Formats: sequence, C-alpha cells, structure tokens
Amino acid sequence: MSEVVVTALSNLRNEVSYGEGQTLITDEPTDAGGKGTGPDPYTLLLAALGSCVSMTVTLYARRKGWPLERVTVRLRQRRVHAKDCAVCESTADGYIHHIERSVRLEGPLTDEQRARLQEIAHKCPVHRTLTSEVVITELSDEPR
Repeated sequence: MSEVVVTALSNLRNEVSYGEGQTLITDEPTDAGGKGTGPDPYTLLLAALGSCVSMTVTLYARRKGWPLERVTVRLRQRRVHAKDCAVCESTADGYIHHIERSVRLEGPLTDEQRARLQEIAHKCPVHRTLTSEVVITELSDEPR
C-alpha cells in the first residue's frame, strides 16, 4: 500500500512526501490564486493516469518481446454538465469529469500489435480505479 503525506507550506503551495524521503511541490496556477510553482491536483491526476498507461503498455510489450520503442500519452480533463455529455451513461445532475486521452506508440509494430497495445492501455490500474467506484474514508492521524 502506498502512502502520501501532503503538508501546506504557504498560500496554496504544498509539499507532497512519498516513498523513502521523496518529495514534490504542488501549487495552483497564478490565475487560480497560486504561484505556479508546481503541478495542480488535476495535472497530477492526469500525470498518474498517463504514467500508468505508459508503464502498463511498455511492460506488456516487453513481456511479449514486441519492438515498442516509445509510448506518448496525451491527456486533457474538463468538467461538463451531465446533461450535455453525449458519451456519458449517467443521468445524474451536476458535472461529469471528462478525460480525453491519446496513446501514440512508436516502433516497428504490426497492426495487430498496435491494436492489442491500445486495448491494454485501457486496462492500467489507475484507469480501472478512475472508472470504478471509489470509497474515501477517514484515516487515523497517527503516523505509521
């Protein structure tokens, strides 16, 4: 199980601690009241999804011995009114978070290999998490 600790630093800037003493800074862009000193939360979410897709596809191709040379994942996120979402199955009121994604595969792959890797891209663990029910509960404040 992974754990992340986020500590407010100043204004909207935060330090994210993870792993064995590793850290990164998050912030909001200046037009949202931050200083733009790090990625905002939705950028981190897209980075997590894109990284997971890339890693999953790369590991699958490696296991199969396929000549995949590079994976590039491009993502965009926006909120749309549920009633305006043509591709959504939900009839809920409010907003739907819509993520658009493109996966570019480089290398001398066959058409069949490319098609299979595109299928595999939809099966990365973060994709599955984002498309399944997520439950968030309270965690004890006691450090581990």
